Amino acid sequence: MPFIPLTNNQENQKQADADLLEYAKAVFLEMLGESGQRIDPLFLKNRTLTVTCGNLEIATELREKMEEIVAKINEKIGKQEVDRIRYLL
Repeated sequence: MPFIPLTNNQENQKQADADLLEYAKAVFLEMLGESGQRIDPLFLKNRTLTVTCGNLEIATELREKMEEIVAKINEKIGKQEVDRIRYLL
């Protein structure tokens, strides 16, 4: 399999994805406090942010505040990138 170097666009996209995950983590901490520490963003695919949760209580809290959290993440990154959050236990 030949080596294919990343183009500038691919590098920019990787950085944008990393920034989004970082912003999401900050929003979880800000909006959920101590519970936010047990949520780890994994990836964004098809405008759905997939995260892992520490337990069912945290997942329930995340689900209850999902609209606010999604709005805050999109506000922080400056564009509409996330539509919903999917959580894994």
